[in-house]
Amino acid sequence: MEIRLIVIRTNEPKRLADFYNLLGLTFDYHKHGNSPMHYSSKIGNMVLEIYPLAKNQTEADKNIRLGFVIDNFEKTLNLLNHHSISFSEPMQTDFGFLTIVSDPDGRKIELYKK
Repeated sequence: MEIRLIVIRTNEPKRLADFYNLLGLTFDYHKHGNSPMHYSSKIGNMVLEIYPLAKNQTEADKNIRLGFVIDNFEKTLNLLNHHSISFSEPMQTDFGFLTIVSDPDGRKIELYKK
């Protein structure tokens, strides 16, 4: 089994896509079928999509936690720092060397050094 799609929803899709751009993701802005305009980025065989909130949704789900292995760990942390985005002190864990940052909606994002 493998994950092919993760969809996160927000009331500010552009702002969220800009944040994930800082982590190294590149997004297309498009729609397919009857879907609303949304951002889409391919990560290996998986697609991460950023959609606007659903009609019955009043706020983004902040309980989703994502983790990314990034190629340019130090460069990415410098970029986050330059944009005044705080992150935890990088540390070695059983799962690898990582830091934790929150996206604009408050989701915890684990960034692992490759």
